[in-house]
Amino acid sequence: MLDVIDRKRNGHQLSDQELAFFVQGVVEGTIPDYQISALLMAIYFQGMTDEEQASLTMKMLASGDQLDLSTISGVKVDKHSTGGVGDKTSLPLAAMVAALGIPVPMISGRGLGHTGGTLDKLEAIPGYRIALSEAEFINQVSQDGLAIVGATGEVAPADKKIYALRDVTDTVDSIPLIASSIMSKKIASGTDALVIDVKTGAGAFMKTLDDSRALAKALVTIGQQVGLDCNAIISDMNQPLGNKIGNALEIEETIDLLKGQGPADLLELVLTLGSYMAVMGGKAADLEQGRAKLSQTIEDGSALAKFKQLVIDQGGDARVIEDYTVMPQAKYKIAYQANRSGVLAKLTADEIGKAAMVLGGGRQQAEDQLDYAVGIELHKKLGDPVETGEPILTIYSNQPEIQDALALLDDGIEIADQVEVPDLIHEVIE
Repeated sequence: MLDVIDRKRNGHQLSDQELAFFVQGVVEGTIPDYQISALLMAIYFQGMTDEEQASLTMKMLASGDQLDLSTISGVKVDKHSTGGVGDKTSLPLAAMVAALGIPVPMISGRGLGHTGGTLDKLEAIPGYRIALSEAEFINQVSQDGLAIVGATGEVAPADKKIYALRDVTDTVDSIPLIASSIMSKKIASGTDALVIDVKTGAGAFMKTLDDSRALAKALVTIGQQVGLDCNAIISDMNQPLGNKIGNALEIEETIDLLKGQGPADLLELVLTLGSYMAVMGGKAADLEQGRAKLSQTIEDGSALAKFKQLVIDQGGDARVIEDYTVMPQAKYKIAYQANRSGVLAKLTADEIGKAAMVLGGGRQQAEDQLDYAVGIELHKKLGDPVETGEPILTIYSNQPEIQDALALLDDGIEIADQVEVPDLIHEVIE
């Protein structure tokens, strides 16, 4: 292992054999944490070639279970997001794409910090079961074209150990390590094609467009290297996505969108990502046709029906489609008002997300229990005009005292005379 560390520290490319030795040692516990950490730091500073990234990804993939979805007919298409505030995109997107006849086997995660997890949102629906056996998962996708579950089996165990050490050695934001972590788990899920939503901005993991672009390129390159059809869209996360932040609230907004009543920015992102999925899944000749067909699934009600079927299949209370009160409801609704007139010039996703988290809607530690009812509903977005005393947002809380949340909102919100609103879609890496 000392030789491997030395080679990477001095800028050399690691061979398949060296990376296999490293990953095997991580899984079997034969390499001590301090040597794993030393190599992670060497990778952080020296980077990795495209070949190294692909090799590390496949070695981590091979370290655990892999789903075989070959019995499901059609091109199986999945979507991954690097995480953001109010980002419930996977839920309406999966239903709309599945309504086109494209199988969507979606294995999702929980949230940590101010970025909500897809599984947490779904668990706001009473009875919804995120844990399916592999056989149940495959059967459901075969039958109804859609399942959204937590990871089944032991997927990429090397990644779990490596990620834990990255977290405590300040090497989390190494692009080769992020890319191999994401792709090892996604390839293990057995999908044929993948669209990745790489967030950029204040509420994103990658704060700058340059870093987001580098990560998007690394992810797509790994996909190419291992034969996975893969595209990445870089989307804005300087302000929250949509109008609702919080688990039950984001289920409400998902259903609103599928009924044709969703916010414009969420719909635009869903249609952008979904048009690529429609082409990859062989149901559209080009992006324009894909977008039109996806819009039709909202108009004809087929996407909403698909989402309802998902809820029923996984044990959830399907009354939620028409009655949001079957989900937990907050005791208090508190208006946050504008302190002057002008336009909304700052609505920092990071601070808004943290405010929702301290209300109980997110986890500061992995074992924290969530309050599904709490969150924030935005009434204004960047560039919108506001008058003194007008509500900018409503806080949903189960506690009357919300000083910590208010302090975060004060930091994250600003009214000015003018503002330049960032584009929602920055670029596409194909």
